[in-house]
Amino acid sequence: MTQSIEELAIRHARPEDGAAIVEFYNEVGGETDYLSFGQGEYPQTADEVVRSIEGTANSSGSCMLLMKEGERIIGIGTIHSSPKFRFKHVGVLGIVIRLSHCGNGLGRQLMNALIDWSKGNGLTKKITLVTRADNDRAIALYEKLGFQQEGIFRQESFDGERYYDSLSMALFL
Repeated sequence: MTQSIEELAIRHARPEDGAAIVEFYNEVGGETDYLSFGQGEYPQTADEVVRSIEGTANSSGSCMLLMKEGERIIGIGTIHSSPKFRFKHVGVLGIVIRLSHCGNGLGRQLMNALIDWSKGNGLTKKITLVTRADNDRAIALYEKLGFQQEGIFRQESFDGERYYDSLSMALFL
């Protein structure tokens, strides 16, 4: 599926997006084994997501960006920084793109939006992320954007049959 930029919008999440965000995560949880939750297993309620969005709006080191095609969420990117002084310069990145929209450069667009936001917030000096070590497609994207591997977490996740390592990566701004 080829997407034109005119059809897509990237914007900050708003409280009224809470239910749609939970629905999105519950759907995409069944599209890949690379997330920490499966279909219908997203651990937050819409009310909890709304509170998180409101908290993020009041934080200079955290944001949630939605990538939308019309009214439909097709991707979500987040940066979360600790409120603790010693760690608030580090933003932890998370990104999810619907499987139907993967392979079209949308992940790169959302990642660039998160990186640009981090560069402009006056706080973030390092962005970290953790991905499953066999997620070659994502790792290739992260490396193209300048992320470097920092460490391996052995047998970090389990799918019911097999254990998987996770890879920690970082980008210094």
